[in-house]
Amino acid sequence: MTLSEALDALRDAIEPGRAAGMAKYHKAPREYLGIPNPALNDLTKEWRSALDVEARVALAQALWDTDIYEARIAAAKLLTQARIRPDDAAWDLIKSWVPDFDSWAIADHVCMAGQKRLVADPSRLDQIEEWTRSDDLWTRRAALVITLPWTKQNNPKPEEIAARERILSWIESYASDHKWFIQKAIAWWLRELSKHDRARVAAFLEQHGETLKPFARKEAARLMREE
Repeated sequence: MTLSEALDALRDAIEPGRAAGMAKYHKAPREYLGIPNPALNDLTKEWRSALDVEARVALAQALWDTDIYEARIAAAKLLTQARIRPDDAAWDLIKSWVPDFDSWAIADHVCMAGQKRLVADPSRLDQIEEWTRSDDLWTRRAALVITLPWTKQNNPKPEEIAARERILSWIESYASDHKWFIQKAIAWWLRELSKHDRARVAAFLEQHGETLKPFARKEAARLMREE
């Protein structure tokens, strides 16, 4: 599939009148076509089935380079799959997009693709740790969103516990960064972990909660209060 063919397919899925509202909501200055997410899901599912890994990576890169909102979402969805073999090219492409992040929606879709690649090869956490030292807000935030799978194990293995503790050390280093998107990401990570390890989140908040913004501390503990 060529880029031109993919863009034609995207434009065929436009919902009239939707683009203006999307541009106003997302704010980042780029072209918005006005395509609902279910339509993007259907298209990219079809493309994943039709293309081999090399072709998917090439199309994803071409779509990303257009800087069209839905094209960038589609690029991420093309690479959101648990089993991609080999996956080094997909992982390298996902990493290459991180410096382009300028809004939460595109960043989160890319991080969903990245989560699959991290779970496939947890040694890649070494590369994610480098993001935590970035001066860029979105790169630092991505380090938490992309590692959300480590909040979800009910019976984690020793190596999963070690990874979780490593990420919690990153969160500790972020706690005094009171930028809204950083605090929101901290709260998200801790809230998700509280579903599976309430005691660990309670211990973290007891030690570091006062450093967080009040809204983040409250959101991190929300599910524990509801029990």
